Amino acid sequence: MITADGCRARRQRLLDRLKPAGPVVLADPNHLRYFANFAVEPISHGAGFGGLLEIRPDGHSTITHDNKLPKSIEAAHVDERKPVEWYTGQAPQTGPRADVLRPAVVAAGGRIHDALDDADAHRLYAVTADLRRRKDPDELDQLRACMTATDVGHAWARANVKPGMAELDVYAGVCRAIYAHLGEWALVYGDFTVADGTKRGGPPTPHVLAAGETFIIDYSVVLRGYRSDFTNTLVVGGQPTADQKRIFDLCVGAMRAGEGRLKAGATCQTVYDAVRGVFEAAGMADHFPHHAGHGIGLEHPEAPFLVRHSTETLAAGDVVTLEPGLYIPGVGGVRIENNYLVTDAGYERLSGHVISLT
Repeated sequence: MITADGCRARRQRLLDRLKPAGPVVLADPNHLRYFANFAVEPISHGAGFGGLLEIRPDGHSTITHDNKLPKSIEAAHVDERKPVEWYTGQAPQTGPRADVLRPAVVAAGGRIHDALDDADAHRLYAVTADLRRRKDPDELDQLRACMTATDVGHAWARANVKPGMAELDVYAGVCRAIYAHLGEWALVYGDFTVADGTKRGGPPTPHVLAAGETFIIDYSVVLRGYRSDFTNTLVVGGQPTADQKRIFDLCVGAMRAGEGRLKAGATCQTVYDAVRGVFEAAGMADHFPHHAGHGIGLEHPEAPFLVRHSTETLAAGDVVTLEPGLYIPGVGGVRIENNYLVTDAGYERLSGHVISLT
């Protein structure tokens, strides 16, 4: 899980790159998660509100936040915390909630350095995005926890999806399995939908599954801002057609081709070309309309992006997906996806779910 030492090291790397003359004040939620493990539960009365992280040139860190944020913020790793009273439930609020942290901004020098109109914001975002590419050991531990929970949900789906269930029933069952594994609530979101060749994703609906439909299950489990993202496609009823098997096998072959290119120093274009090349050889490239994969961590997606015309290069410490997919009217849609840690020698697969149509 995210550690105090990990957050301290990430803050120091930021200071080493920026060399600020005074304190750096951050408010972007991902910056607060990355540098301080400060995470506001997305389904709570604090959703949409956050805090301020002040990092002094000597490394001292302070979080300022209003007093009504959820208990998840208590896991923040900083030297000092300063709750500001906004509303107690016993007296009127002190003013608009979004304005309650203004005095802290003034006291720190009157700037929020990652506000988009700040003169240093562009450089700060660029530096932080570069730092985030190379995941630290505690970040990898957090991502592995997300992925293990996601494996559990996929296993439930393979064992339980059947004709007559609604897409919403599958989502509820996957969530229950994940919650039981974790022993706590987590955010679970993504695609739980039948892919008919024209539709390739979307949230669960009341649609009742019918035998022979291809059902894409592509979702993330989010723990303190970090997340997984991997996919399997099931043929409802467990009897895939010859055409469905063919496009599934092509997706598997495309994933293997992409894996063969995953290595620090490889260009993202090379990985994309390897994936698409399998579809081109089979005359199916026109049915592959999206990226071959992307980075994953605090955002979905994040750099690097495995797309045509990419100019990025893979680095050791990147965590990426490969997600080949084909969508053919009258046959159905198939997408599969794994998550990988990029290394100097190649990759480590982080997702452990079974990829199978049945």
